Amino acid sequence: MFGADKGTSGPLDGKKLTIGIVQARFNEPITNTLFQACREELLRLGVQEKNIVHVTVPGALEVPVALQAMAERDQFDALVALGCIIRGETYHFELVANESGAGVTRVSLDHQIPIANAILTVENEAQAIARQTDKGRDAATVAVEMAQVLQQIG
Repeated sequence: MFGADKGTSGPLDGKKLTIGIVQARFNEPITNTLFQACREELLRLGVQEKNIVHVTVPGALEVPVALQAMAERDQFDALVALGCIIRGETYHFELVANESGAGVTRVSLDHQIPIANAILTVENEAQAIARQTDKGRDAATVAVEMAQVLQQIG
């Protein structure tokens, strides 16, 4: 039975989970902090270091391809997408934000694997810095919770 307000019937427990993380290198100071916060939270939730697989890709548009490759391996309980897209002066921001988000969602639905999407889409670097740690932690929590939810559904 699912909990009334959390979707799971107990505390988050990542001890038996394997989590894959795909990190975009573009805006690397931000994405490195996202990764560190995510990793630390996964460890705090019980995910074993050996069960955290981390890969990097050039930018946000490449994240879905790496997620898809990981999903096809059928060894992960959940995946995490990390990136940072900062608005510029051209339409490119919208293209990258929309297409990377759609790609992440498509992989999740096609492979029935939870993917915590922490690809930040922000107006400026200050907004990214303000969100980098919390969103990294949030992604870890979402990945563990959704892995548990799907295991409960069976």
